[in-house]
Amino acid sequence: MSVHCAPSSLSIQSSETVQDLQQTSARRSANYKPSAWNSDFFKSLKTNDIVVHVFQRFKDKSGNFMESLCKDTKGLLSLYEASYLSFEGENLMEEAKVFTTKHLKGIKGKIVDRDLVEQINHALEMPLHHRMLRLGARWYIEAYGKRKDANHLLLEMAKLDFNMVQSLYQGELKDMSRWWEDLGLGKNLTFARDILMECFFWNVGIVFEPKFRDCRKSLTKLVALTTIIDDVYDVYGYLDELQLFTTAVARWDVKAVDTLRDYMKLCFLALYNTTNEMAYDILRQKGVNIIPYLTGATEKIVGFANGAVVLDMEETKVLPTVASAKGTPFATSRHLPTSTPENPVELLLKDLRLCLYNFFGPCKAQLTASTGSPTPVFYKRRTRVSFAELERGESANSIVCYMHETGVFEQEARKYIYILIEEAWKKMNEERVAADSPFEKSFIETAANLARICQCTYENVDGHGALDNQAKNLILSVIIEPITLVQRE
Repeated sequence: MSVHCAPSSLSIQSSETVQDLQQTSARRSANYKPSAWNSDFFKSLKTNDIVVHVFQRFKDKSGNFMESLCKDTKGLLSLYEASYLSFEGENLMEEAKVFTTKHLKGIKGKIVDRDLVEQINHALEMPLHHRMLRLGARWYIEAYGKRKDANHLLLEMAKLDFNMVQSLYQGELKDMSRWWEDLGLGKNLTFARDILMECFFWNVGIVFEPKFRDCRKSLTKLVALTTIIDDVYDVYGYLDELQLFTTAVARWDVKAVDTLRDYMKLCFLALYNTTNEMAYDILRQKGVNIIPYLTGATEKIVGFANGAVVLDMEETKVLPTVASAKGTPFATSRHLPTSTPENPVELLLKDLRLCLYNFFGPCKAQLTASTGSPTPVFYKRRTRVSFAELERGESANSIVCYMHETGVFEQEARKYIYILIEEAWKKMNEERVAADSPFEKSFIETAANLARICQCTYENVDGHGALDNQAKNLILSVIIEPITLVQRE
């Protein structure tokens, strides 16, 4: 028998094949031992073990961080920023955070370099990991431009990139403005907040990349309509009217509009038509029906808002505990569709409940506990009550609930809520690098961005419901005002 190899006429006889095999078996072997690093070993490796090993280098024999680290201010600043990427249980990272914060505050007055002092103040105000990305980008571009060793060509390219993306935002905002004007809610429902710009800014913070323009537009519509619903329940509607509206949303039947007051007819039809139009666009483009997810999310939000009003009408109000509000599983990964979308646009729209209530940890830690249900209505990423909310009677936020629950003073309640925020960030940090996460990386980053925009909006004031000059300037710097380019002759 022979084996022919075309196009060559070469053939190999079976006897020759046997001889080759005999020669191969007689070849030398180095008798190497099997690998000591088997697959079980690599599976046992943990990221936090690596972190501990690296950070141990900065400690002395007594187990404390070396004081000599304070001589390297930039290194100390980098260690401070890195400490905010910690996971749960990484005590060493917590020690690094305490150590660097203490020494950065202590050396500010001893540094001559003004640019470095500005960086330290900026970092101590809020770490880079927690900042809204577009705001952070603008700040660093402008800060880099002050450096004497700045690469001016690179700087101009960064400025051009920022301004070009900003111009895209402005085009989207124009489209949103036309949609809002055509909808007519701002003109006809004068009792409600007319804050389209703030809603758009919020969603720029969540998904800022130019390719996600449709996602920004859809989310802006949802947030704007949710804000109107919030004001219908909190400000204007009577209990019997609100219960009819709640029933109409639950039925999701256009015929239910006949049971509503005139101002509610506008609100319901705007919500109904906008939601169905969004669902139609996704169905046409992606072949996925998202109606059940959008209507389910809307029904939940309206239901909780109605529960808050009922609670407020009762003579005896029982505030929920912070623990129950934090731990309620509003939605889980089982609500996700079986097919995974290719970007956050469909994921966010497919299950808005999951996005808002289950996965966005740092926001969930600040959920406003304004209802009698353990699951709160709206999330607030801040630790102070705005005067606008107090005037509306919405004072039962997480701090107030914890004070009522434990009897502590406001300062202690704030500290506790900050701890919850940090714990939630650690959980999200771990999810970002988890190999077995059911979520795509783009979705996880979107979740982190929502936490960042919450922090940006509610850190000091209510930047969504009671806009002040500081909040207004943040919006202008991202969406309206371009970075000044160098004028060349």
